[in-house]
Amino acid sequence: MPTELTKVAYTTSATAKGGRAGHVRSADGIIDLDLAQPGTTDEPRANPETLFASGYAACFQGALLNRAKTQGIDTSDSTVTAEVSFGPAEDGGFGLAVSLEVEIPGVDAAKAQELVELAHEFCPYSKATRGNIVVTVNAI
Repeated sequence: MPTELTKVAYTTSATAKGGRAGHVRSADGIIDLDLAQPGTTDEPRANPETLFASGYAACFQGALLNRAKTQGIDTSDSTVTAEVSFGPAEDGGFGLAVSLEVEIPGVDAAKAQELVELAHEFCPYSKATRGNIVVTVNAI
């Protein structure tokens, strides 16, 4: 069953034209860039997976900071790397997979993994992908 919002705290939008090799622009103009399929141009360009990885990493770190704070743990020096993979899927179409690697300096490995698991339960991106794609989370 989908999770419904009880209140809208923020809404944004972006418009794409030309698909994976086109252009994307956010409503506020902060994102305004040409896209390219990986390996199709000598000039580095973003693609949908780059944008998704950026958003997921930032959102997950916010969830980590929140969950750690409830335990009195400062994770402000932590880093979250979201590796997003794209490729053929079992259903004959294409799909995504995500690996989240989280480094939390000064926190022992067991506690770090516990915090990562709590963040994974709390993060809106993790909630949105749960049951839809494979997402692995690891404290490193």
